[in-house]
Amino acid sequence: MTRQPNILWYCTDQQRFDTIGALGNSHVRTPAIDSLVESGTAFTHVYCQSPICTPSRTSFMTGLYPSRAHNTRNGNASLDGCPPLISNLVADAGYHCGLIGKFHLQSAGHRTEPRLDDGFAFWKFSHAPRDDWKEGHDYADWVRDRGGDLEAMRKSEDRVPSEFHQTTWATERAIEFLDSAHCQDKPWMLNINPYDPHPPFIPPKSYADRFDPNSMPGPHFKSSDLEAQQKLTAVDFQTEAKTPEEINARKTQALYYAMISLIDDQFARIVEHLDRTGQRENTIIIFTSDHGESLADHGLLFKGCRFYEGLVRVPLVFNCPGTVANSVQSGALVELLDMSATILDFAGVEQPSYFQGMSLRPILVGEAPNDHHRDSVRSEYFDALDGSFTNTGGRASYATMHRTKKHKLVIYHRDHLGELFDLETDPWEHHNLWDDPKSETLKNELILESFNSHVMLTTDVGSERIAPM
Repeated sequence: MTRQPNILWYCTDQQRFDTIGALGNSHVRTPAIDSLVESGTAFTHVYCQSPICTPSRTSFMTGLYPSRAHNTRNGNASLDGCPPLISNLVADAGYHCGLIGKFHLQSAGHRTEPRLDDGFAFWKFSHAPRDDWKEGHDYADWVRDRGGDLEAMRKSEDRVPSEFHQTTWATERAIEFLDSAHCQDKPWMLNINPYDPHPPFIPPKSYADRFDPNSMPGPHFKSSDLEAQQKLTAVDFQTEAKTPEEINARKTQALYYAMISLIDDQFARIVEHLDRTGQRENTIIIFTSDHGESLADHGLLFKGCRFYEGLVRVPLVFNCPGTVANSVQSGALVELLDMSATILDFAGVEQPSYFQGMSLRPILVGEAPNDHHRDSVRSEYFDALDGSFTNTGGRASYATMHRTKKHKLVIYHRDHLGELFDLETDPWEHHNLWDDPKSETLKNELILESFNSHVMLTTDVGSERIAPM
């Protein structure tokens, strides 16, 4: 009997949806990912469940929305009381599971991230490409073993060269995993998490030199964005809105694309190794990211409590010769939770009753139409500075996004502000209809939809009932 398929799950950090050549970006250089798209299935409207790292990663690792998983912020001390991670469930199904790079379900500030009961038998950790910890940082140890000084290279004009880069380290560790005896004896799942293209935008100089800032298209920006963002200054974000010229947006874009080019080259090495070792034909390859990057759209850099397309919409590509449909681009609305459900489905794991993702496997294998998956998608940002939701100081923010095929509704709950966009006529969200009298009925209908969705999807109703009322 043919064993369950292997699963290669490559998850970059802070990579927007519109950064793949085969999906319409002529300025990036992504031949390896392009090949994956052209011989597999790409979902073009995939949304993360939070626009920042920890809640997004917690969500797709547990199959729950962040607020339901009780993990809604970066920098959290612990993850208590969460259900088994999907890596646990896959390991319990007989898979040899490995993790390389970032995990970030708990804080890695001033410490290496503590291990959970995570199901990973192979664990090579690196939160960020800095030498911050005396022990437990496999990437920094690898650099030192090769005679490199990570901090000195980071401060140099040439930055960290590709041969010492964390993305390269992740590839070396992936090949080590794939060549292990365990991967010959049983199905495996490998989750690779490079830190790029996360800020700071410091690719190796050899890659940065390949991208001319003057040839970059620049951000999605209108002068009216500055006034719109001024109204949201009390809402948490990592930067304040400025003009593209003030923040050198084209230069930042060039550096960001250079980092993605390095990712593509190293990803290609892993796929080529699967081909060489005969593992490719029984391996489901997944390429995705945890959330996006503002990249100067609306005058903003980095991330925080906003839900614009560049920040919450991410790539998601599946590929497996003979299994996953070939050369398909689906515009169906999808959540990253659905990727998690799909991993369990391919691994032969029965989806737990509490799980909130919906498997994409029927679309991927051609058993269902590829033009619809969900009626709407949801993203959240709940960050209470003191641990309670009554905090009124600092920049604690609570917001939700409800996106249908045509519209996006965002409510900044503590601040009594909102955004409403018609994505068919205004795909880059420059014209806020929230205060438009003509859109009042539509707004109220979407608020009701969003509220009902929130109650149904995020309320913990307790244990199952075992007797009549």
